[in-house]
Amino acid sequence: MPRLDEHAALVVLLRSGTRPWQAYAELIEQAGSTVAALETERAPPESRLFPAREDAGPVELHASLARASAEVASWRAQGMQLVSVLDDDYPPNLRAVHDRPPLVFVGGQLVRGDARAVAVVGTRKASRNGLDAARAIAAHLVERRYTVVSGLAAGIDSAAHTAALAAGGRTVAVIGTGLKRSYPPQNAELQQRIAQECAVVSQFWPDAPPSRRSFPMRNAVMSGIALATVVVEASHSSGSRMQARLALEHGRPVFLPEALLAEDWARELARRPGTHVFSSPEEITTTVERLTSANALVA
Repeated sequence: MPRLDEHAALVVLLRSGTRPWQAYAELIEQAGSTVAALETERAPPESRLFPAREDAGPVELHASLARASAEVASWRAQGMQLVSVLDDDYPPNLRAVHDRPPLVFVGGQLVRGDARAVAVVGTRKASRNGLDAARAIAAHLVERRYTVVSGLAAGIDSAAHTAALAAGGRTVAVIGTGLKRSYPPQNAELQQRIAQECAVVSQFWPDAPPSRRSFPMRNAVMSGIALATVVVEASHSSGSRMQARLALEHGRPVFLPEALLAEDWARELARRPGTHVFSSPEEITTTVERLTSANALVA
């Protein structure tokens, strides 16, 4: 288990900073520790990697660290692990992408095998055929010993999580709120079950509510955690379309079912390198296994 002061320093660094969290992931990795990164931020301006707001004095900093230590301890007592980008149990696939967050919170337990993961995503307003397809894909992935990653939304996401659990497999929910929240509220029971049996992951403070900005950020983390993204059913305005774009930026393959090519955006995406059109779940795993065996992706 990492030292408490490392995580407390990370909380203080992120709460006192003024720039995107991705910049802090880079700073922390360059510094080699979160304590060192916090010290770098408090160094003379000419020696800093990034500009920062006015420094807190030593007394104020000590008080902030004490409060952060108490928070971290409280989160752990409530079953929420803070995992920094320097920790061994930070998701390895996520560590490899350019927009990785400096921390994630985990409810439940990530295991080594979760690196062998495929994201299954799609619209909240799914058709019966879409739900059936999501269940079939999730069940097939479990049979092939993949972890099913999805976003715990209504529709396709819920169907994929539920099917993975029903098949006795692993599923990881990447959510757009803090771990203390459930969105949509009707998925609170499913979220609790996934945390008890597998893992729920969030890059947001535990009390954070849903927001328009948080869900695209969630999609980026979901793509980063997975070796590939399967978009089962989605409209042009769906967050799943955004995740497909992000996955290609991450160098991860995207899979679209033939039926989705009725959508203009899907036909356009299908012409891009890294996008694969499939007609059966077996085509997904065959392609992912071929790509990962060639060391094209982190696994």
